[in-house]
Amino acid sequence: MSDKVLIDHSDHVLTITFNRPEKYNALDPESYHILAKALYQLQTDDNLRVGVIQANGNHFTSGLELDKWAPIFAKGEAPKLPPEHIDPYGIQGDLLTKPLILAAQGLCYTSGLEMLLNTDIRIATKDARFAQLEVQRGIYPCGGGTVRLPEEIGWANAQRYLLTGDEFFAEQALQWGMIQEIVDADRLHERARELALKIAAAAPLGVQAALRSSKQARTQDQNTALHSVFNDMPAVMKSEDALEGVRSFLERRKANFQGK
Repeated sequence: MSDKVLIDHSDHVLTITFNRPEKYNALDPESYHILAKALYQLQTDDNLRVGVIQANGNHFTSGLELDKWAPIFAKGEAPKLPPEHIDPYGIQGDLLTKPLILAAQGLCYTSGLEMLLNTDIRIATKDARFAQLEVQRGIYPCGGGTVRLPEEIGWANAQRYLLTGDEFFAEQALQWGMIQEIVDADRLHERARELALKIAAAAPLGVQAALRSSKQARTQDQNTALHSVFNDMPAVMKSEDALEGVRSFLERRKANFQGK
């Protein structure tokens, strides 16, 4: 088993940790497939309710290890994912339907930023630096950055950085809403887990329905999402967790949800 990406699961949380600090956590094809397989595990294991992507060392990732990926991209197609994998960029195959938190420090460049844009909650350290610098390398973003960055931070803000490859910083990302919190470096992973545990303690069916509705509004349109809300509601309302939610309210205690 490779130690380039570490996988841990406990308390309904799947934690994925990039572990190549000597390489600035650059993502090579092997690491990409380990990550994609871990996300499939998150998607299909009923005991897992939320995922965290983080990294050891001073930097989240400098991006793809380009010399390893160049022959793949030269074919003009996305890297092929076998069954039992979920694309961390949300471009091909089935999409992840469980919440995903990303914690970034130092460099979060190119594919790392595109990965962040395909997660649901993002936190970062004050020293975090973001960039889609592909145009400075003779290429352009192919992991969703050209679509999602304008959506996240506004058209002209995005073009300012997509077309120059310049860096932007954590304070800017927070102001734009691209990240949700700036966290001290020594608490980054701890804070990511705190948020994950809060989500894991909530009703899994309700969490997944809320996320599904939000994603439907984002990827399709708001009217479709609004009309789908009450189609999904009966299954959630008839669940054991919904009954537990009412009981816990009446009994003035913390709910114990089972995802059923």
